[in-house]
Amino acid sequence: MKKRLPYIIGFAVLLIVEILIALFINGGFVRYYLGDVIVVWVIYLFVKALFPKINSYLTAFGVMLFAFLVEFLQYIHIVDILGLGNIKFFRVLIGTSFSEIDLLCYACGTVITLLIISIYKKIRNR
Repeated sequence: MKKRLPYIIGFAVLLIVEILIALFINGGFVRYYLGDVIVVWVIYLFVKALFPKINSYLTAFGVMLFAFLVEFLQYIHIVDILGLGNIKFFRVLIGTSFSEIDLLCYACGTVITLLIISIYKKIRNR
């Protein structure tokens, strides 16, 4: 549990930030771009909270691939294909519109995650 605690706390804090962005910010840089960068961190921290021993770098890349997959599923309108298009929760959770910019944001979130992992490992190994 001791190894998981920082991931759990980080996940909870950033999840709250994402919820606040979704509820109270209707547009602009934070809503359209920063939220997509942060969501990569939220998913990364969630996975690490469940499986703290898996490789951090592989986890970061796996999260980016997952985010890309979800974005491409938006491209084919997966919410409507699954018959969930009338349920607002799933429209928000999965998303309904593909954007190349979102892919860039997910990649930026991953790069920042990798930098943080690298810095943390260098500090820890001193």
